[in-house]
Amino acid sequence: MNPGALDAALRYAAAGWPVFPTRPDNPSCQGGRDCECKRPFPGTHGCLDASTSPMMIQAWWRRWPEANVSIATGEPGPDVLDVDVKPDGDGWAAFNQLKRAGMLTGAKALVRTPSGGLHAYFAGTGQRNGKLPRHHIDFRSAGGYVLAPPSRVHGRAYELLDHRTGATGGLDWQAVTRLLEPPRPAGVPCERHGVDLGKLAAWVAAQKEGNRNDGLYWAACEALKAGRRDLDDLADAAVRAGLGEDEARRTIASAVRRAAPQ
Repeated sequence: MNPGALDAALRYAAAGWPVFPTRPDNPSCQGGRDCECKRPFPGTHGCLDASTSPMMIQAWWRRWPEANVSIATGEPGPDVLDVDVKPDGDGWAAFNQLKRAGMLTGAKALVRTPSGGLHAYFAGTGQRNGKLPRHHIDFRSAGGYVLAPPSRVHGRAYELLDHRTGATGGLDWQAVTRLLEPPRPAGVPCERHGVDLGKLAAWVAAQKEGNRNDGLYWAACEALKAGRRDLDDLADAAVRAGLGEDEARRTIASAVRRAAPQ
C-alpha cells in the first residue's frame, strides 16, 4: 500500500480537483529517456479518466494499492508552474525573476518535487500547457497533470512546503513568456558583431504609441545582454518618442532587474 495516497486523493477530490492513479514508485529506476515513472497504468487514459467520485477513487486504489496520485490540471483542477532541476540546468533563476515581478503572489500551494524542483499551484484556468526549455520551467493547465504529495518517484517524495488558505490567484502564462522571452519587435536593428546602442536608441525614438514601452524594454534587455550598463540614451530616446520620463525609468529598471544575476 502507498501510505496516504488514497486519503490524499480523496482530499484533493473533495476540494474539487479531479484525480487519477499513476504507476507506483520504482526506486531502482534512474530516470532518463525510457523512464516510465509518472505515467498512467496501461489500458487507462490518464487525466482523461480523472474523477472526483469517492467511489471511483476507492475502486482504483483497491485495484492498484501502490499507485501514486496525480491531479488533472486546468479548471476545475489547479494550474501548476513546474520548476525543473536537471543536470543541464534548473529553473530557479526564472522562478526568482517571476517572483520579483510579482507574478507568483497568488500561489495557493508550493510542493517540492523529487528532483529538488518545485510545483507552484494556482487557480485553474483553460490555458494551454506551455514550456520554456531555456529557462527550465513548464506550465501545466488544460489537458495536463502533475503527481502530487505523497507520491514518490525514484525513491523520493513530493512534499508539501506551504499551503496558503484562501489564496485564489492565477498565473498568466502568456505574461510569463513575455517577461522571460520578450519578443523581438518588428524592424529592430540587428548587428552581427554586438549591439550598436546608437542604432537601438534611434529605433526606440521612432516607436509609435502602443509599442513605446515594449520596445524600450526589449532594447534595454538586448543592451544589457551585450554588457552595456549605461542605458540613459535609451531612456532619453523613449521620452523623445512620447513615453513619460518616470515610465521610461521604471521600464529600464525592470530590464535591469531581469538581467540581474540570481
